[in-house]
Amino acid sequence: MLYIKLCEGIFKVLVKDIPATCQVSCLEVLRILSRDKKVLVPVTTKENMQILLRLAKLNESDDSLEKVSEFPVIVESLKCLCNIVFNSQMAQQLSLELNLAAKLCNLLRKCKDRKFINDIKCFDLRLLFLLSLLHTDIRSQLRYELQGLPLLTQILESAFSIKWTDEYESAIDHNGPPLSPQETDCAIEALKALFNVTVDSWKVHKESDSHQFRVMAAVLRHCLLIVGPTEDKTEELHSNAVNLLSNVPVSCLDVLICPLTHEETAQEATTLDELPSDKTAEKETVLKNNTMVYNGMNMEAIHVLLNFMEKRIDKGSSYREGLTPVLSLLTECSRAHRNIRKFLKDQVLPPLRDVTNRPEVGSTVRNKLVRLMTHVDLGVKQIAAEFLFVLCKERVDSLLKYTGYGNAAGLLAARGLLAGGRGDNWYSEDEDTDTEEYKNAKPNINLITGHLEEPMPNPIDEMTEEQKEYEAMKLVNMLDKLSRRADVKDLHQDGG
Repeated sequence: MLYIKLCEGIFKVLVKDIPATCQVSCLEVLRILSRDKKVLVPVTTKENMQILLRLAKLNESDDSLEKVSEFPVIVESLKCLCNIVFNSQMAQQLSLELNLAAKLCNLLRKCKDRKFINDIKCFDLRLLFLLSLLHTDIRSQLRYELQGLPLLTQILESAFSIKWTDEYESAIDHNGPPLSPQETDCAIEALKALFNVTVDSWKVHKESDSHQFRVMAAVLRHCLLIVGPTEDKTEELHSNAVNLLSNVPVSCLDVLICPLTHEETAQEATTLDELPSDKTAEKETVLKNNTMVYNGMNMEAIHVLLNFMEKRIDKGSSYREGLTPVLSLLTECSRAHRNIRKFLKDQVLPPLRDVTNRPEVGSTVRNKLVRLMTHVDLGVKQIAAEFLFVLCKERVDSLLKYTGYGNAAGLLAARGLLAGGRGDNWYSEDEDTDTEEYKNAKPNINLITGHLEEPMPNPIDEMTEEQKEYEAMKLVNMLDKLSRRADVKDLHQDGG
């Protein structure tokens, strides 16, 4: 009861003309109190919400934010609104009535290119994310009425300081400084809000939206190639980028790779010439000046996604939330884009040379993915198997070569392919090239386990003639018993 009266008193003070420092102090106390749902119930009214909107400059029609002294008040007001909207259903309903989403977008437009007000952008975006999370209707409003897709994409461009070199290509400075903590937090909130805005886009989108999705995918490619202030922040940034890329229509993901520039092409040719002549299989993929190149295409972003996936596997926990999004993304990219599939096949399933170990034994990406094919979580095992199947162009014989029949049985049974064959999707007819080592070992490879086994000794070779005759008679007697049981069973059935 005391806390409720304190909240009511704070709102009475906030309506008065008091210095900004006093407003910030009152709002800081309110922010702490607003974490308690019981306290919020009696104080969450339309009048009190409007007080906070006014302090957050969400009711302002002016097109500029000039008074730096007001910025701390705006930030604290937005923090209070985040807590209140998250903890109060009444506040959520009032947000719709007060058209809060439109006001937040308007504030973003005022400060989208202003570096010195990152905190305002950050908490504006966080509130926008919460609204779109709690109200599905707001997602549609943000997408179409408020033009949230281009607006939020521009916010990301600003956070990353992107400089475009072509329509869907940005300049990447690998030696540049990492993002600041404020820029990283702002970008993460924008990625989360964009995820809600585009959550169903991969299913239904207009052809006219393709350009905007390609721009967003190009921004996300840039996001994957930069780093945050810490390793954890970089992983969080990339994780949200992966989640958002999963919402992009797969036809628009072609911008994740791009042709090399003339300078890069010349560098690649030099690197290829430097490789030994017997490394023909490896000549397709080269690393030059931190650029992963494959068949004349820049594959840096795909390589980052592959490394991100492997790190998530190595964590060994939370596979469903942490691993399946990136595995699903790589699977769809591979299915739709030939160059991506061929590059990933080259990285994940290189030509087999050593087949003495089982496919699931070892520390390569292939070994780790094969182990997931028998994971206890059905969703995890399905997507891991699907990814490898797509890399094999959905050919059963190719999948079995890399995984063994025992590991692949679950996927093949679900697809009705236990007898062999291939999936329903069409792939180019380029054939895999087996190494000489694999060709020599192939006759002795156990198809179930997928690895080379030493020939088992024939027990009959070590028996005497008497032992062989004894074992043969045992076999005859067993067959005779089985035959008699079958006859009795048939007799009973006929009698019934």
